[in-house]
Amino acid sequence: MTQNNAINYSDENIRTIEGVDHIRLRPGMYIGRLGDGKNPGDGIYVLLKEIVDNSVDEFAMGFGKEIRITIEDNTVTVRDFGRGIPLDSVVKAVSILNTGGKFDDKAFKKSVGLNGVGTKAVNALSESFYVCSHRDGECSWAKFERGDLKDSGKGETKEKNGTTIIFKPDSLMFGQFAFNLDYVTTMVKNYSFLKKGLTLNLNGTAYKSENGLLDLVNENLTEEPIYPPIHLVGEDIEIVLTHCNAYGENISSFVNGQNTRDGGTHLAAYREAIAKTLKEFFKKNYEPADCRQGVVGAISIQIQDPNFEGQTKTKLGSNYMWEKQYQEKGAMKVDIGPTIRSYVNDFIAKNLDNYLHIHKEIVPLLEEKIKASQKEREEISGIQKKTRERNKKASVFNSKLRDCRFHYNDKRTEKNQENIENSSIFITEGDSASGTITKARNANYQAVFSLRGKPINCYKESRRRVAENDELNMLISALGVEDDLANLRYNNIVIATDADDDGMHIRMLVLTFFMKYYPDLIRRNHVHILQTPLFRVRNKKENRYCYNNEEKDKAIAALKTGVEITRFKGLGEISSKEFEDFIGENMRLDLVKLSEEESIADIMEFYMGNNTLERQNFITANLRSEEELEDINI
Repeated sequence: MTQNNAINYSDENIRTIEGVDHIRLRPGMYIGRLGDGKNPGDGIYVLLKEIVDNSVDEFAMGFGKEIRITIEDNTVTVRDFGRGIPLDSVVKAVSILNTGGKFDDKAFKKSVGLNGVGTKAVNALSESFYVCSHRDGECSWAKFERGDLKDSGKGETKEKNGTTIIFKPDSLMFGQFAFNLDYVTTMVKNYSFLKKGLTLNLNGTAYKSENGLLDLVNENLTEEPIYPPIHLVGEDIEIVLTHCNAYGENISSFVNGQNTRDGGTHLAAYREAIAKTLKEFFKKNYEPADCRQGVVGAISIQIQDPNFEGQTKTKLGSNYMWEKQYQEKGAMKVDIGPTIRSYVNDFIAKNLDNYLHIHKEIVPLLEEKIKASQKEREEISGIQKKTRERNKKASVFNSKLRDCRFHYNDKRTEKNQENIENSSIFITEGDSASGTITKARNANYQAVFSLRGKPINCYKESRRRVAENDELNMLISALGVEDDLANLRYNNIVIATDADDDGMHIRMLVLTFFMKYYPDLIRRNHVHILQTPLFRVRNKKENRYCYNNEEKDKAIAALKTGVEITRFKGLGEISSKEFEDFIGENMRLDLVKLSEEESIADIMEFYMGNNTLERQNFITANLRSEEELEDINI
């Protein structure tokens, strides 16, 4: 490249982006994903949580027993009755990064928001933001638009002490978003379970818990427990534990009231401690997986300065010391106190052992459950091993999995953090569809697994029959979850089937497999359905891809003349070049949702069990009209 053609690089190219501008330019650093509200991890719920967290922290410090939350026309109002923000600091507290009252433990202890970022991110990412602090008959308020201060003032007030915040997320950032009140209700309920005595009022409905995590587990039980839930409470720790006759584990985890849906050190310690304690109690070398099979429970801990992974605080870091920081003075080490892992382990080991010695009536029930899990695991493990060895010799596996260069359980570094988030496996059916996706995918982090025909209906078949199935065995191997879900190799499991009757049936069969044997993959938001366009509308100048009739009609109206409409009936009909857009940045995914209170058995019976009048009525009520069917079959 010659000097004349080179891009000029000078002092003018050096920019400093701070505060609001940086948040709006790099929102992912502060709230994770943006999203439109269809996923419970979308940014609008993070914004709401950041504001409510501050109000909950006030209650935790002994101020205010009620939090009022209203959501109307995508505008959120949160009113607490805590101490209120100091009047001279209202503007700074909501607009200047790294400004707050939680950097030491003088005003707040064991809170969730610690880094002086949360409320500022809400302000910066809202098209309108209003804050008013009420303190002892005086108030201070401010109005912002997309983080820019528009007006502020002080005055007298007759309101009770506390803080009011009203915000509307910015449609320039979040698009056509909408709050899903089911997600918000779950969030509010969790706050009430974790903060006994706190009333949270959401759109006129009050939520309050008297028994903490025990209420949470009892409310979410969908199968009959083998024994009444065990509830253990200590200083800064609370756990609940029971077993059901179901597969997998259903454990909720929290830190300082924050729902750590991705787990972390405390959840790993909980799982480890259950197995270790039961093995020592029964004096038998049971496998940890057998001790935990069918576990339903919860753990909540309170710690100072929690080390969360990422701003969204959904996973607790692993290198945190409980309260005392690690220090060295010369060659002498200062007492550092227990780690989170050892603290949780010690608490469960002591208290669960004591509970079992006192409540001897549940001991035989618990051991019978462990033995039944052991017997089934050993039988199934042998069958699966033989099946995998047979497939390995026949080199079948390599033809079914087209892996990516990145694996989800690689060492986590800042360099590959984006690939960790994006790592995906597409489960598709047939050579044509899998070939299309394989050519179009990003091989750095997208893998493809090809099914051959329809998988068996796991709901109707025995566990032994499922274990003998080649397709599902190889799928388990591809996912890496033979021994533990913690070994999952991909963050996103994407079911990609044709938009016809056969494709829908295959989708339901795969979902049934996950719901029955790996429900936590769904509960932890790993399983998705790939949306693919139903139509291509084009003229000589432009192509438009449409996912429903409404989009098709708009495209026809926009392109006007010389319009040609193609109806895609299978993934193989879409060229790999076209498919690059559909599984790239513009990929549309429907999250498969399964809340704690939904019964897996009831769902599978309805969709995959015997044909009933109820299901017939459901299908009839949801059938497309004849006009729509004619439209689709262009």
